[in-house]
This record gives sequence, C-alpha cells and structure tokens, in this order.
Amino acid sequence: MALSRRAAIATSLGLAACGGSTEEPPPPPAGPPSYGHLLPLRLAVGRIDVVGATDPNATRTMPPAPLVPADVVRTMAQDRLQAAGGPGTARFRIQIATLTREVSSGGMFAAASERLSCVMRCRLEILGEDGSQVGFVDAEVRRGLVAAASNQAEQARSAESIVRAAGDALNVEFEFQLRRNLRSLLRAPEAPGAAPPAEGQPAEGPPGEPAPTIVPAPAT
Repeated sequence: MALSRRAAIATSLGLAACGGSTEEPPPPPAGPPSYGHLLPLRLAVGRIDVVGATDPNATRTMPPAPLVPADVVRTMAQDRLQAAGGPGTARFRIQIATLTREVSSGGMFAAASERLSCVMRCRLEILGEDGSQVGFVDAEVRRGLVAAASNQAEQARSAESIVRAAGDALNVEFEFQLRRNLRSLLRAPEAPGAAPPAEGQPAEGPPGEPAPTIVPAPAT
C-alpha cells in the first residue's frame, strides 16, 4: 500500500530526529593573524633570522586547531621586526608555542567541556660581528580557557580564540620588553620611498642621536 505524501514526509522527519542529523563540521582552517598594520620594530642590525624550536614538545598542538601557535609567533616576528642596517645580526627564537587541552566528558546533567592552555615564549638575541651574543630579550605569555566541547566545531572555535588572544598578548609583551631592554638598537620608522641601508652599514637615527650601542639585557 502506497504511503500518502503527508505520511512519507512525517516518516522522513522521524528518521532524521532518530539520528539522521550530522555533527556540525569544524570551520575551515584559518590563516594566522597579521601584524603588518602595526609600526615595525626596526633594529640597527644587518640581518634578522627567525628560528623555530627544534624540540617537538616545544610546539605541541593538540587538534582541532585552526591556528598553530608556532605559526602565529613566527608571523608576529616576520611582520614586526625589520633590519635597519648596522653591525651584527639579530636572531629571533621561537622557544615554546603550545596548545594543550584536557577534555571532561561531563555527565548526565552536564555538557562536555575542556580546559585549554596556550603558552608562547620567544627570545631575541643580538649577535656581534664575531657571532657572539651581546644582548637578548625574552617575552612569554600564558592563556587559559574553559569552554564547551560538545563537538569539533566548538573545540575549533575555542582553540582559535585562545591562540589569537595569546598571539596578541605576546606581541604587546615582546614590544614592551624590546623597548625596555634594547632601546638603543631601535631606529626611527623608515621614511616613505627611502632605500634601505646595505647589510652591515649603520642605520642613521634621528638628528643628534648617537650611533647605536648594544647594551646586554638584564636576565629576567
């Protein structure tokens, strides 16, 4: 006996309610945030190298993670730091960039949740012409978040939120430490259309400002 149209629709709705629905898919991967709109930090060095961490545990990233913490730290360094010319080189090290999570399954009357932790730590080393370290500055931030974890979409959104927040905080902390401990190496913003100095050549500062000297940063 053929089902009426109304009965067929009711049957299909019933099947959907019994398990036909699918879990919300996680959002597509997002690119790391950009810091290119901020004033560059110009250093009186001939070259700046960005070096990643070699220990896999130092960049552990537990999925789902639309943003990888190590990529965010690297982007910050590449967007903010510029070589203004001068003796020696600068080396930016990504020391720690992790995203870890502890998931709680909840219970009969509680939804699943998770505790996320994001740690970012970096070091900027100033090397003399002979390759020896003559100054450095460290910056570190830690961010934590407890959020719902009913599905991968929620987990991905929480991960992206905490990594973005940690990246923004590291950007602020790094600039603060750099201006406090290696201020003598900072040069004025480049004038529009000005040609960059050749590698190894000293950068000119504002009128009346003495040539830059490298002062070792105090250990913190």
